[in-house]
Amino acid sequence: MPHAPVMIEEIGNSQTEKIIKTVEAACFVGMEIEHLNPDCIVLISPHGPVFQDAIFVYDFPLRGDFSDFGAPDIKMEFKQDEILKEEIIKVAKRNNIPVVKSSEIPLRKFGVREELDHGVLVPLYFVSKYFREFKLVVMSFGLLPYEDLYKFGTVIKEAAEITGKKIVVIASGDLSHRLTPDAPAGFSPKGRLFDEILVKHLQNFDIEGLHSMDLSLIEKAGECGLRSIWIMLGSLDGLKVEPKVLSYEGPFGVGYCVARFLPLGEGESKLKELYDKRMKEVEKRRQKEDPYVSLARKTVETYVKTGKIIDVPQGLPEEMLTQRAGVFVSIKKHGQLRGCIGTIFPTRENIAEEIIQNAISAGCEDPRFFPVEKEELPDLTYSVDVLMPPEKVKSKKELDPKKYGVIVRRGKRTGLLLPDLEGIDTVEEQLEIALRKAGISPEEDYEIERFEVVRHF
Repeated sequence: MPHAPVMIEEIGNSQTEKIIKTVEAACFVGMEIEHLNPDCIVLISPHGPVFQDAIFVYDFPLRGDFSDFGAPDIKMEFKQDEILKEEIIKVAKRNNIPVVKSSEIPLRKFGVREELDHGVLVPLYFVSKYFREFKLVVMSFGLLPYEDLYKFGTVIKEAAEITGKKIVVIASGDLSHRLTPDAPAGFSPKGRLFDEILVKHLQNFDIEGLHSMDLSLIEKAGECGLRSIWIMLGSLDGLKVEPKVLSYEGPFGVGYCVARFLPLGEGESKLKELYDKRMKEVEKRRQKEDPYVSLARKTVETYVKTGKIIDVPQGLPEEMLTQRAGVFVSIKKHGQLRGCIGTIFPTRENIAEEIIQNAISAGCEDPRFFPVEKEELPDLTYSVDVLMPPEKVKSKKELDPKKYGVIVRRGKRTGLLLPDLEGIDTVEEQLEIALRKAGISPEEDYEIERFEVVRHF
């Protein structure tokens, strides 16, 4: 279910009529849930606290209103299903999926209010119009790989079976936020394509197709619902399912999809297949590694396992031993950045030594992340960018984010951004991020340099 407040007439007013198909589908959902008469609704919201490595479970009183959207009189409150919530956490722990409760974190310290967000309130507004005799468990997804989110869905299913609860799972989320030039996240032609492909996979309940979606397409779509969907789909693992897309539209530049998935009996589990595919993809990539990437990976693996810095190995290409250059090493885990450190200019005797030093820094010293642990090593992928000497530019017209990296300078403040990064399509986006990294205001005078890289991955 989508969670656009404009779906609610008291908030959207005349705008609500522009998404009447979505509203009617949401009302149908409410009526169907009334017919199903569940003990509990489990809802996954994209707008609660989102952690890199854990599912977040709401543990505070489940109440909220629409004050942020000009409708403070629309208040909602629900009873927490403590039994199911605790069983979900217990089963997740057995399955090595990290879960954190809000009571374990000082939310106020991070500016998070202990109240339900609109990702929860909007779907339940339409459910509550028809049915209120349910308890509630609310969570927000973590930035875990899709396979782990799917596995967490199986945890929800198992916990429901253990407790004997009849449940409905709601994946709250909108699709692409980049459908039109005036869309909230800006326009991307990939937005509409993402929505079309995703809706098709939902209509066919095609788990394999969903798993095969291009990561760069997902990134450029600017969506917020896919991870919620993965958890919901996991709760149906091992079952035959009747899928039905009830509506799709996007008049405000954001894709709204309402879809229902009804379990019909025992089917086949997809969980092992998803994990096997993930490992095959990593293994396939490693078989294609060139010496640059292989050196970065072996450096990190050796350092994490033993604490030792490897010597420059024998048999490397001559240019790695005789040439000097700045080098950036990037590490990803399941498509998400796990570390990236580099040098603009050479600091070591040769490229090989530069890679070794920067690989250790990317894996263990990037201040944005905890150091890589042994258990993570099989899931990591690497890329190495060898920088060409930078050159000053007189105009932004000389920049191209796909071809050139950019360096911005003002005094001792310096910011660098590599070229051809996912989700960065314009010079303005590239400069904005580089300036932010340098702590330079766009209104200040600053110098710009560009550089090319040879990328190894």
